[in-house]
Amino acid sequence: MKSFLPFPSARATGRLALALVAFCSVTMARDLDQDEALRLRQQGVILPLEQVLQNALDRYPGAKLLEAELEEKHGVYMYEVELLTTEGVVRELDLDAATGRLLKDKED
Repeated sequence: MKSFLPFPSARATGRLALALVAFCSVTMARDLDQDEALRLRQQGVILPLEQVLQNALDRYPGAKLLEAELEEKHGVYMYEVELLTTEGVVRELDLDAATGRLLKDKED
């Protein structure tokens, strides 16, 4: 008679852990350092942060910049910008770093 344990085998657990690591590495954004950002800018791959940031600030006149970072997700470079609006609301905007196009705008 075969007994069934309520827990998966070590092999199954290992496979699940490996699959989760692979999945997370694919879906997570990668932060780029300043040297990589400079190289991409010099190569014309991305727009200057100042140009893209101005587009974000134009959406929320009077807003203050809280944070800006360059990320790569699914092969797309994007600036993630956090703004504090004049109403006291924090907005998180994702902007395509190559075109400046707004990808996401949400309350944070």
